[in-house]
Amino acid sequence: MRYRIALWAAVGFLVAAFWAVYAFPTFLSADTPWFALAHFTQPVLAIAAYFHFGVRFYWALLANTATYALAGLIVESLRRTTNPAN
Repeated sequence: MRYRIALWAAVGFLVAAFWAVYAFPTFLSADTPWFALAHFTQPVLAIAAYFHFGVRFYWALLANTATYALAGLIVESLRRTTNPAN
């Protein structure tokens, strides 16, 4: 179970890194569907936009990694209780 949660955290890190690399040269504007997808896959940025404060790149990576690890912990715990054979 630890490895699966670590995998969730790694996916969260890679998602945040992808959006940082993609958004830096292309400058995502707020009227594109990519902007909405970036905020959906990075909850810390959606919260920061709602409360009008900026988040540095490194903090976004850390927060997204922690968020995905927490989501992975919840999903894997539920998966384990619904399917006890694994």
